Amino acid sequence: MKSTGMYRQLDSLGRVVIPIELRRSLDVSPKDLLEISVENNQIILRKFEPNCFFCGSNHGLIQYKEKMICRHCLKDLKEL
Repeated sequence: MKSTGMYRQLDSLGRVVIPIELRRSLDVSPKDLLEISVENNQIILRKFEPNCFFCGSNHGLIQYKEKMICRHCLKDLKEL
């Protein structure tokens, strides 16, 4: 993992500001969801991108009963 040389301090509520340069380069906007994970004692932030509940695709998604489903899987379900 590459260091950016940028440092930020946590506030009293445990929040940290992600520098605008990083948000722009990673196309992260206000209201975007970030996935938070821990790996080898490191906190990893990734822009959340939903996937199809059945096949894992991230193309042509629609929401159905709180699950994301791609159009291909939806078509397959209709044929059952």
